[in-house]
Amino acid sequence: MTLSPWRLYLTIAASAIVVYLGALGNGFALDDVAIIATNPLVHRWSGLLEAFRAPYWPATAGAAMYRPLTVAGFALDWQTGQLAWLHGVNVLWHAAVSVTVAALVRRWSGSAGGALVAGVLFAVHPVHVEAVANLVGRAELMAALFALLSVYAALEHDLLGWSCAALVLGLLSKETAAIVPGLIAAGWITGLARRPSRRRVLAYFASWLCIGVLYGVVRWTILRPYSDQVEAAPVFVGATFAATKLTAVSSFADFARLLLFPLHLRVDYSPGERTLVSTPLDARFMVGALCLALWVGLGILAWRRGHRLAAAGLCWSLLALLPVANILFPTGVLVAERTLYLPSAGLAIAMGAWAKDLPNRKLLPIVALLFLAGGLRTAFRVPVWTSSERVLESVREDSPRSYVGPMWTASSALAAHHPEDAFNEFHVAAARTMGAPKLLTLGADAAFTLGRSRIADSLLNELSRICSRCPFYYEFEGRAALARGDTSVADSIRVRMSALDRR
Repeated sequence: MTLSPWRLYLTIAASAIVVYLGALGNGFALDDVAIIATNPLVHRWSGLLEAFRAPYWPATAGAAMYRPLTVAGFALDWQTGQLAWLHGVNVLWHAAVSVTVAALVRRWSGSAGGALVAGVLFAVHPVHVEAVANLVGRAELMAALFALLSVYAALEHDLLGWSCAALVLGLLSKETAAIVPGLIAAGWITGLARRPSRRRVLAYFASWLCIGVLYGVVRWTILRPYSDQVEAAPVFVGATFAATKLTAVSSFADFARLLLFPLHLRVDYSPGERTLVSTPLDARFMVGALCLALWVGLGILAWRRGHRLAAAGLCWSLLALLPVANILFPTGVLVAERTLYLPSAGLAIAMGAWAKDLPNRKLLPIVALLFLAGGLRTAFRVPVWTSSERVLESVREDSPRSYVGPMWTASSALAAHHPEDAFNEFHVAAARTMGAPKLLTLGADAAFTLGRSRIADSLLNELSRICSRCPFYYEFEGRAALARGDTSVADSIRVRMSALDRR
């Protein structure tokens, strides 16, 4: 296909921008509120530097994670005073990532056609909507772009310094950039790029080690005062090690479906939409294990047959899933569409490898179909992230068995001084799971407000059983009670927290 590089990249950037134009009218949704809309650090110029001395979440909302570059970006954008600008910057980050994916495929395959397929597929893939249309998804976009640049610098030009600089920027955007060394090593192993000398490889590994240690020390120093946070997804709270891993493997069925057939999308994959898998005989585990085995098998087959780019793409997807799939360690969610942003780049690379030799008469209809099918699904999904209320509506529609919908409704009812309604919604959520610490403290809050101290204490006792040292949840709910003027409820929660501290 004869298409100049600039026309190729402009086409892909335009595709990414067009399908997300609707995001410019979005507001703040869910985590956007605490991290951006009500975060004083983001609202002042000094936040550009203060972000590097503070956790990602404000202390009043949990103080978890360390993503200073992302927060600094929000602080810079806030000074424009335009909400549309914040969303527009997200769209531009996504366009930049889409172009970079295409540039890598063009470089590695030598095919403009393959690069066009890869770039358009990535630009309009519906699984990216959460990462692009929700402001806090910018962490995914920034980490992905810096990861791609780090891999490019290492594999194409053997620029150790530039590759490490991009890796550092990626880590400061989101922790998932830590997978970059694995992606570079996979490029050497699959033959995507010529492997450097042993001495040069050791220089890379030594640099990665130094960066990892320094980043770990800084992160630990910043987050150590908030070490009481629970990072496990609600489905894993109180679960055995075996059940955690079986459930994690089962989620690969979701990953495969979302990457290949993203017709049905969800904001939430919590209990009871996704419940614990406790035996390898469970059909969910078998399907997930089959998807994982096919994934690995196709990668090995492509490698053995000399399809280096396809093998590298499939390997990329699997490696990028490791930090978010709960295989190596538990994370805060079982499945979240935003976490597939970087893994989907591997799928785009593999598809670019498949399309690189297609003639124009076949290539152009495929590109048109990708743009129309993926673009329409994406464009119609973008408005879901207009506001927290619209997201909650989507959860009720798309995930009717999830406890999150009624839990959010209960929280809103409490804030509106309707404790009886809140307690009723709590019971709906509790019928779906009792393993979520936030839900238990919310139920205790509603019970205290209604004067049902015995029920509140039983709920807090259950919280202590599944999470023996979790004072943050008491603090958070106490602040929520104070915010609505229920000082006696806040005092009751603080008394129970003090008793917990003395144990």
